[in-house]
Amino acid sequence: MKSCIGMTVYCNQGKADLAYQTSHEGLKLAEESGDTFSKAEAYTSCGFSSFVKGFLDKAEDYLMRGIVSSEKINYSTMNMLASFLLGLTCFEQGEYPRSQYYYNKFISACEQRKIFPSWINLGKIALAGAKAMNNEKTLSFDVLYEYVERNKVKYFEGHMKRGIGEILLNIDDQHISESEHWIEKAIEADKRNQMMFHLGKDYAVYAELFKRKGDRLKVQENLGKAIEILKECGADGWVEKYEKELSSL
Repeated sequence: MKSCIGMTVYCNQGKADLAYQTSHEGLKLAEESGDTFSKAEAYTSCGFSSFVKGFLDKAEDYLMRGIVSSEKINYSTMNMLASFLLGLTCFEQGEYPRSQYYYNKFISACEQRKIFPSWINLGKIALAGAKAMNNEKTLSFDVLYEYVERNKVKYFEGHMKRGIGEILLNIDDQHISESEHWIEKAIEADKRNQMMFHLGKDYAVYAELFKRKGDRLKVQENLGKAIEILKECGADGWVEKYEKELSSL
């Protein structure tokens, strides 16, 4: 239950400190029990909270353990969640082929079981983002836009829109204005839905857009907003990352 609360409540609220603390309390109990089901939940929860904190190496280690424990008992839902989160983690580490592998693993498992359609569509947007960063340019934007239109989960709304904004930003230099539009829509959605961690990430991507446009003041402004929000979340690793970017301007 502690692991579940860490993941589904505190991580999603962007309360990184509480998520990290609660998840590790769950992990201690799970390891003491020796129960594989409990450990699958606990490792995945610690991986998710480590990602929100910005501790990506720790996130990767915990999520791999979550996958191993889940596969031992065929705990497919936790295996899918850990795979999706590992895709996110690898993407942030710049390991785009590995990111694609875990996104594909997640999507395939969901489609085979015919569950979580909105989450699948978020996964497909994330997969397209990893392909764009890996210089794979054959993407259908009409299909990606349709995924957003068909989304039924408020939690995914801003994440999806930021994902499309990032793809448009990274695919070439011809889609900057479209990218700006989608990032602004992501900011609006995450403000409305109070997704504070994602809002901080939105502003960081917005800063990257203005870096491409050569607008240093806007870069500073939006990195500052990202840092302020992520500090409130307790997302220490992300704060450190963006403070370094800000000081290097």
